[in-house]
Amino acid sequence: MQFLKQFFTWWNGQTWNTRFYTWRAGTFVGEDEYGNKYYKAKSAVPDSIPERRWVIYKGYSEGSQVASGWHGWLHHRVDVAPPDESYSSFEWQKPHEPNLTGSAGAYHPPGSIAVGGSPAPRTGYYQPWKPQ
Repeated sequence: MQFLKQFFTWWNGQTWNTRFYTWRAGTFVGEDEYGNKYYKAKSAVPDSIPERRWVIYKGYSEGSQVASGWHGWLHHRVDVAPPDESYSSFEWQKPHEPNLTGSAGAYHPPGSIAVGGSPAPRTGYYQPWKPQ
C-alpha cells in the first residue's frame, strides 16, 4: 500500500521521484520535533542560489507543519540550520497548531450556521444608502 501511495500521491510523504533525488543528491541536515526531515543539495544554477533545500514531511504533507526555525532555513532567510545553532523559541511564541480549515476543529465565529448558531438579532441601527 505504501508503494502505491508513493507512486500516485504527493500529499502522503514523498513520491518516488523525491525519494530518488534525495538518495542521489540530498544531504541530510536535521529533523524537527514533528518528525519532518530536512535536506539540502548543491544548486544546478550556482549563480542564483547556492543550494536547494527541501523537507520530507512525516505523514500528510502540509506546510504549516514546518517549525519556525526550519522555515527560515528553508526559505534562505538564515544560512545556519537550527541543529547547528542555539535556536530556541521566544516565550511569546505559541506551540504549533495545525491548520484546521475544513475540519471539525475549524474556527467558526459566533452565530455561524456551521455550528448550529443563528444570526445576531437586528438592532435597527442600519440605514441603507439611497442615491439622491
